[in-house]
Amino acid sequence: MNALQERIRSFNAGLLPDMVQSKYKAMTDDAFRFFRGTCHLFYEDLSNVQPLPLSPLSWICGDLHIENFGSYKGDNKLVYFDLNDFDEAVLAPCGYEVVRMVTSIFIAFDQLKFEPEKASNMAQLYLKSYSATLARGKAISIEPRTAKGIVCDFLESAEKTSYKHLLKKRTVSKKQRIMLSLRDERHFKLDKELRAELKEHINEWIQTSSDGPYNYKVIGCVFRLAGTGSVGLKRYLFLLKSTNTKNHYLLLDMKQSRSSSVQPYLTTQQLAWPTEAERVINIQQRMQSTPASLLSTTTFRGDSYIIQELQPVKDTIKFKLLDNYRDMYQVIDDMAALTASAQLRCGGMQGSGTIDDLMAFGADESWQEAVLDYARNYALTMKDYYAEFKAGYERGLYE
Repeated sequence: MNALQERIRSFNAGLLPDMVQSKYKAMTDDAFRFFRGTCHLFYEDLSNVQPLPLSPLSWICGDLHIENFGSYKGDNKLVYFDLNDFDEAVLAPCGYEVVRMVTSIFIAFDQLKFEPEKASNMAQLYLKSYSATLARGKAISIEPRTAKGIVCDFLESAEKTSYKHLLKKRTVSKKQRIMLSLRDERHFKLDKELRAELKEHINEWIQTSSDGPYNYKVIGCVFRLAGTGSVGLKRYLFLLKSTNTKNHYLLLDMKQSRSSSVQPYLTTQQLAWPTEAERVINIQQRMQSTPASLLSTTTFRGDSYIIQELQPVKDTIKFKLLDNYRDMYQVIDDMAALTASAQLRCGGMQGSGTIDDLMAFGADESWQEAVLDYARNYALTMKDYYAEFKAGYERGLYE
């Protein structure tokens, strides 16, 4: 077993074996999908080199890349565009977040066949906008009234997507009953005992948790496959029906949480969170401009889980669809401002550098060239890793 194979197999050893095979298969799609599924490689390599100038500590989402921004409905019922994945969230140097994001730009632009010069220009734009937002010391938020360009189009489209549309995609009607569809390739049947135990657990959560939706009961449950990095975790989708409103339904996602893949490579002392799920949603609520609706945690069979509503408006911008350089410019500019804004919201909070520290870091700019150099070179390393992984997968080394 070679070094790369050992690192990948070791990291995924604790996940569901059948689902890990699905994860490996997805990671063969392209270098960017491989990058999304191997956050642990990125931070292990970064810790062995430490090429970056010092930066203030901040709460970070940990796995920032250009497809970890998207739309969601806040608890105030408005739709926002923001960072939307916090499974790897930790307290770390804020430069770690930035260098992973910039690396993703170089990998994505290579996949899109843009010239290296255009990738460099876009990476520089991201760093310039990120720094300028930090230096101003004022966080921004993006919703349909403030969005521009294709982000505005994206949010307006998300607002028009109804729950009826979501249910049509996820359910089937049978004998005048609605049930979760097993024809969906992302849905898998659960054994009878586990399904009954899960339904009882969520029904109890609805009745006892202040975060749960009132007057609903569970009428269906399946195993759910979603994402790339999180494939292999235990994850379930529930169909809930209102007990007092006719033909009204909700979909709930319940995803297992495990420790951040960033944490083993940090010397920064972390908070002692009650559970890994508590870590994820607490940092998410700190970093997002408005908390997502129906966000909660639970413990089932000894594992901690994040519970959240499966929203019709929740979606990510797929970089493969952004083949227009001008469209990409506005998106990257927005992503940079949102990255800085998320860090500013956490300024001075339980170990994070103060807002003054972050403003000074943004105003400095002398660190940017080191970030660009590392990200550009690491994108090439990731391309080599991907080629080696794909060849190994095709030889059956990951079965």
